[in-house]
Amino acid sequence: MSSATAPAAPRRRRRVPWSLRAAPYLFLLPNMVIFGLFTIYPAFSGLNISLYSSRNGRTFEWAGLGNYQRIFADDEFFQALVNTVVFVLAFVALGVLISVVLAVQLNAQNIGKSFFRSVFFLPVLLSPVVVGIVWRWLLERNGGLVNAALSAIGLDAVPWLVNPTLAMVSVVAVSLWVNVGFYTMILLAGLQSIDPNLYEAASLDGASPLEQFRHITVPMLAPTTMVVLILSTIHGFQSFDVIYNLTGGGPVGSTTLLVQYVYDNAFGPQMQYGMAAAGSVVLFLIVMSFTLLNWWLGRRAEAV
Repeated sequence: MSSATAPAAPRRRRRVPWSLRAAPYLFLLPNMVIFGLFTIYPAFSGLNISLYSSRNGRTFEWAGLGNYQRIFADDEFFQALVNTVVFVLAFVALGVLISVVLAVQLNAQNIGKSFFRSVFFLPVLLSPVVVGIVWRWLLERNGGLVNAALSAIGLDAVPWLVNPTLAMVSVVAVSLWVNVGFYTMILLAGLQSIDPNLYEAASLDGASPLEQFRHITVPMLAPTTMVVLILSTIHGFQSFDVIYNLTGGGPVGSTTLLVQYVYDNAFGPQMQYGMAAAGSVVLFLIVMSFTLLNWWLGRRAEAV
């Protein structure tokens, strides 16, 4: 007759001391306090100011949604909105494409790898104000270094910062020159996390480099590419300092983006803080919408 085995006694759950449970939150507390004071509080304060009207920066009168009605009836706001959409679309599309190409080339580079990475990343470290001023001098129609080089080979001077279309092209090009190195380093890190054995196996199966890029690099790099896409979209909508020092928003408002529209209303002669705050709230909603859209598309692509 076999004896029944006694049930094992339940293991007592070890109680974690309160000091250990609170330690992670205590480490986060200083950063959260700073984030709350300088990010969360100003955001809610800006939302509150957008509901008041102010023309001199000192007296505020309740306006409700009046400031939002005024900016949506303002032709300058719609011009800035169109300019921003055009700039962001060009900046994001070209930025991601160029960054992927550079990252693939740098990843395959065997000689001078550190040198070329430093060269591409160097513009990221420069002051945006300095970048805007230097490139404005380079692209000047008379006396600019770029037009001087064109004249040296027998070509006519190009009105880079005078023609509205060329001014937008110049703004996009300079912004890419500044930021592409940062996105390239992110993608390069993603490329280096891909298992080299996948490429070796594909080569043994007779896959060409283009097929390896299409069937291995692109799918494996998709999460990193999505990060770059979101970051470049946010940066595109927030662009201001380089463009302001390069063109000042001109000519004729052709390179004025939404951030400069907010700046001009807040610090212009009339100091319309309510209008500026309303514009910043609209900009926040646009950026949040595009960010959530990119995130949703990324999650959907991962699920397929």
